[in-house]
Amino acid sequence: MRKLLLLSLIVASPLAIAGPQCTTAERSQWQDQKAFQEQLKAQGYEISKFKVTDGNCYEIYGFDKDKRKVEIYHDPVSGKAVKTEIKG
Repeated sequence: MRKLLLLSLIVASPLAIAGPQCTTAERSQWQDQKAFQEQLKAQGYEISKFKVTDGNCYEIYGFDKDKRKVEIYHDPVSGKAVKTEIKG
């Protein structure tokens, strides 16, 4: 029984850490990645890493204008932050 429970936790764990689903819109409707990053930089963000997630989000790792370490998921169509995690 313990082995079954452990196996179910291992299999389910990627689902628990997966990011949000941001959009189902066609990629042709998404904001340009470079322009989007430039907008964030103009708002005071420092971007260490930028990627497109499996949930169709623009995800950034870096620092906000207050120099706090952040991980933020953005809707690539609207640019709105869907989920923000302050790391430090």
